[in-house]
Amino acid sequence: MSDTTSIHAGAAAALATREYHLAHEPHPENGTSLGFWLYLMSDCLIFAVLFATYGVLGRNYAGGPTGAELFDLKLVAVNTAFLLLSSITFGFAMLQKQQRNVQGTLVWLAVTGLLGLAFLGVELYEFAHMLHEGAGPQRSAFLSSFFTLVGTHGLHVTFGTIWLVTLMIQTAKHGLIPENTRRLNCLSMFWHFLDVVWIGVFTFVYLMGVL
Repeated sequence: MSDTTSIHAGAAAALATREYHLAHEPHPENGTSLGFWLYLMSDCLIFAVLFATYGVLGRNYAGGPTGAELFDLKLVAVNTAFLLLSSITFGFAMLQKQQRNVQGTLVWLAVTGLLGLAFLGVELYEFAHMLHEGAGPQRSAFLSSFFTLVGTHGLHVTFGTIWLVTLMIQTAKHGLIPENTRRLNCLSMFWHFLDVVWIGVFTFVYLMGVL
C-alpha cells in the first residue's frame, strides 16, 4: 500500500513540475530561435527561386521596355537608403532593449516603422509609374519576374511593419517582458534578413538591369 502511495505521490509531483514549467516557460528560448531560423531558411529558398527565375527571364523583353528604360536608379538608391537606415535604427532599438529602456525602444521602433513605410511608399510609386507607362507584369516575361520578385519582398516588408506596430503596442502595454523580448529578437532577424535580400535585388535587378 505504501509503495502504491509513493508511486502516486511521485507521479503527482512530476505532473506538478511539468505544469509549472509549461505555465512559466511556454516557449523555450532555444526552441523559438530554432523555429524562426527554420522559417528564415524557407524564406531563403523562396527568394532563391525568385532570383533564379528572374535570372532566366530577365532579358526576355518581348519587344517591350527594358530595365534601362524603366528604372530610375536615383529613386531606387533613395529607397535603398530608407531600408538600410531602418536596419540601423532597429539596431538602436535593440540596444535600448538590452538596457531595459522601454521608451527608448519604442522611439527607435517608431523611427524604423516610418522608414519602412517610406520604403513601401516609394516602391508603390515606382509600380504605379510603371503601370501608367504600360509596363505591367503581363507585358513581358521580364516584367512578370520583376514584379513577382520585388513585389514579394515588398509584401515581406509590409508584414514586417505590421508585426513591428503590433510589438510596439504590446511593449507599451506590458513592457519588456521575456515574451516581448523574444519576439523583438525574432523581428530583428527578419528585418535584417529583408535588408540582405534587398541588397541582392538592388544589385542583381536594378544595377545589372541598367548596365
